[in-house]
Amino acid sequence: MATGSVYSLPVTINYEDTDAAGVVYYANYLAYMERARNACLRAAGLPLTVVRDEHNAVFVVTEVRLRYRKPAMLDDVISVTLEVDELRGASVTFIHHVLRGEELLVDGQIRLGILSGDTCVPCRIPDVVRQVLDRHRIQ
Repeated sequence: MATGSVYSLPVTINYEDTDAAGVVYYANYLAYMERARNACLRAAGLPLTVVRDEHNAVFVVTEVRLRYRKPAMLDDVISVTLEVDELRGASVTFIHHVLRGEELLVDGQIRLGILSGDTCVPCRIPDVVRQVLDRHRIQ
């Protein structure tokens, strides 16, 4: 089986993302990674509103591990990538890399749980969502 494709989202660093020295605030990397996950689903025709409204499922972050290697700076154009490391019945683990060109700035692993939208109890990942995530699975 072929290796899954890496999804990549370009992000330009704005003034609002940085401190007075022009360095990206550390928590913003989590927002960039979430943006990449949302954009990946949206690009496949599954915006989160459809997942919630038509499939009664919502994502919640259950675990985060990040390693900061080098800072992104004001006006940098970075790429935020994702691959699916583990796809289970009611959770998915993503591997993210934040790159400036070929230079690795931040890498991390984020696990999301899936909850029923109306009861907030764990539920199986809807098949249509699983199919999209499987395209980006590390083989």
